[in-house]
Amino acid sequence: MGVTVMSQDQSSEKWSLLLYVAGMTLTAKQALTNIEKICHEHLEGRYSIEIIDLLQRPAVAETAQIFAVPTLVRQLPTPLRKLIGDLADSEKVLTGLDLQSALRK
Repeated sequence: MGVTVMSQDQSSEKWSLLLYVAGMTLTAKQALTNIEKICHEHLEGRYSIEIIDLLQRPAVAETAQIFAVPTLVRQLPTPLRKLIGDLADSEKVLTGLDLQSALRK
């Protein structure tokens, strides 16, 4: 069962993110902290983050094509995007999620 962190505002585009981890390791905790900070700064009220622990749900890894953890997947807005690692480089995360272009809209 995943854990969901939600922040919603009905006036803007909704961002749905999945964070795949294999237990709450130090790297997984850092990735969660980093993406929560980025979302709080840039998507306040418009995002949800679901944490999926592949130790508890191993079959999901193959279905979702997750080959390394932690992996962050942007489900919404489309298209789907994936980032791997602790998400510490906020500029790379913003670029990887295509968040900068979304903020200019």
